[in-house]
Amino acid sequence: MTNQIRFDDGAAYERYMGKWSQLAGETFLDWLAARSGLRWLDVGCGNGAFTDMLVERCAPASVQGIDPSEAQLAFARTRPASRIAQFRQGDAMALPFPDDIFDAAVMPLVIFFVPDPGKGIAEMARVICPGGIVTAYAWDMFGGGFPYAALQDEMRGMGVAVPVPPSPGASRIDAMRDLWTGARLDAVETREIAVQRTFADFDDYWTTILGGASVRPTLAAMASEDLARLKARMRTRLPADATGRITYGARANAVKGRVPAER
Repeated sequence: MTNQIRFDDGAAYERYMGKWSQLAGETFLDWLAARSGLRWLDVGCGNGAFTDMLVERCAPASVQGIDPSEAQLAFARTRPASRIAQFRQGDAMALPFPDDIFDAAVMPLVIFFVPDPGKGIAEMARVICPGGIVTAYAWDMFGGGFPYAALQDEMRGMGVAVPVPPSPGASRIDAMRDLWTGARLDAVETREIAVQRTFADFDDYWTTILGGASVRPTLAAMASEDLARLKARMRTRLPADATGRITYGARANAVKGRVPAER
């Protein structure tokens, strides 16, 4: 069921996904090469992991972050970005802003959670001034790019149902291009982003997994012997190096386009 994935713990999310978001976000922001002084909208800002990078690297004039989870927003408000960014509850498909008030909008690791991605992109385009940019990056869910794809594979191999977001196909690179051109955005470009993350050891990885919002309820419901078997399968699948560290990669797709000078 698509409604099983909820993000209600900013600290746990930071360890589980925030670090991955920032790894991909570094390359994404390099690619955007946005000028300073822009008015930004961060759609699905979550716990503010990407918002922090946006404030630090892009010198924005202002940032508005919206997310459906008040618990995530509470964590975001504790970050350094909050000296500039404002956070509020909101729906990506019905943005609580008037037309043409931002210069740039970003949807970081969110598009597959939007039930109607086309509507979400149209909403971003609506609130961006003519000539402004509409951007996103998202894990390549169908291409195996999700950071915990190996865990999901092993769970399915054990007959365990894995929660899926409402729109996993929206993160395909061709789907993203189609969404952006369908929203009548100009100069649409896409690219892949490959990243790697290192965990101190398998216990570091496993503790991170157990706190992961997207799988935590499923893991908590598993019988102890099944959870132990899953843990053993993952230990085999992700071998450690000579120092005990575990390193593996993930892959995201990114897209950007401009609002036409004349709508």
